[in-house]
Parts: sequence; structure tokens; C-alpha cells
Amino acid sequence: MKYITHVTAFLLGLIFIVFGMNFFLKFIPIPAPPLGSPAAMFMGGMYASGFLAFVKVLEILGGLFVAIPQTRQLGLLILGPIIVNIAAFHYFFFGPKALLETPVLVVCSLALIQLIASYRAFARFLASRG
Repeated sequence: MKYITHVTAFLLGLIFIVFGMNFFLKFIPIPAPPLGSPAAMFMGGMYASGFLAFVKVLEILGGLFVAIPQTRQLGLLILGPIIVNIAAFHYFFFGPKALLETPVLVVCSLALIQLIASYRAFARFLASRG
């Protein structure tokens, strides 16, 4: 299980580092949603306001933190809401079948493996709330 945890953390971190950096450096072409669609308007608003750049910086930081074993839980705390928003974006704008697309499944699966592996750390964190 230890090797699986390290490999999945590295892959999850790599995905977020690469696609976070791609926003700024544009080395992988990303298809845009259909022009005039709700998804395009949503992404346009995020881009124009600068919010998407902020999220991409968090993706890079979260990816780096997840890839490093000592900071993995912090990285999961940063990436958790981003992953939920990725899934929600696909579900609400493209329908339930969009959750079965390979990139969404891969990211959610890798994050779930990391969450299960870090269950004790998060359980202690939640239990210390009193």
C-alpha cells in the first residue's frame, strides 16, 4: 500500500502541476467549450476576473505539496475543493455522463486513494475540534 500511495500521490501532483502551469505557459492545447454555452460563459467570467489564475496557482501549490510525502495532507486540503469543483463543473454543465470521462475519473480516483491512505491524519484533525 505504501508504494501505491506514493505513486498515486506523485501522479495526482503531476497532473495538477502540469495543467496549472499550462494555464500560464500554454504548452498543451485545451479545447474551449462551445462558444456561447453556459460553460463558456462561466469559464470566461473566471478568466476575465482573474479568479482562474488564482485557482491555477493553488493547483500548482497543491500539486507540489501532494507530491512531497511530508506535506501530502496539506496538498489534499488545497486540492480537495478544486477536485470537487472539477467534478461539479462537469456534472452541471455537461450532465452526469461527463463524470465518467477519463480525466475526471482519474483525478477523482487518485484523490480518493490519497484520502483513504490519509484517513487517520484527517480523522485526528476532525476529532481535535473541541
